[in-house]
Amino acid sequence: MDSSIDYTSPSTHFTYDVNKSPFFKKDNYNFMNILGIQQLNTLENTSLLDIFLSADNNIEPHYHPNAAELVYCISGAITVSILNPFTKQFQHYAITPGQVANIPQGWWHYQMATEDRTHILAIFNAPTPEVILGSDILKLTPSSIMAYTYGMDKNQWKKAIAPVLPSTYIGPQKSWNKTGDSNAQNYANTFNQYGNPGYTIQEFDPYNNPTNL
Repeated sequence: MDSSIDYTSPSTHFTYDVNKSPFFKKDNYNFMNILGIQQLNTLENTSLLDIFLSADNNIEPHYHPNAAELVYCISGAITVSILNPFTKQFQHYAITPGQVANIPQGWWHYQMATEDRTHILAIFNAPTPEVILGSDILKLTPSSIMAYTYGMDKNQWKKAIAPVLPSTYIGPQKSWNKTGDSNAQNYANTFNQYGNPGYTIQEFDPYNNPTNL
């Protein structure tokens, strides 16, 4: 076994409470906790995000340059949407408790919760997953290059992206006023080979005691 970890050191740890490692919080019902090598120093090629979402909240479009992602549904329901770079088509996979969806390394994707009290694990084959967020691409790319490249009016582009916040992570952002548009059109070809068996939503502490967060 080839490892740089000193398993004899008293500072080497084998257990950790992920609840004590917040990564991003939108509100008491939509947030992420993280476990990586910074939290648990015996990890090598594994890390995870512990994610809680309410219905119609989504993990914004993004990709991971250094890791594949396995999404495991613990409770609720979520649709995992993946842009296949070989077919140039989005593939939508609805998963419920006990089901998984796999996202290859570097593939553009997003996830939409379709039930309240959705709880998923996003598991990565890297000690710390890198991420490129859609909101960062939109806000940090110079408006002049976007306008020049795609034949757009620069001022119109600036106006269109003005509401976007960098590092949104969980959308929609609180300041957005919903127009009543349905997300159904985005999942017209949603695939679930298991037939959505209708699992009962599990109860878990963050939703039973949201004021404790």
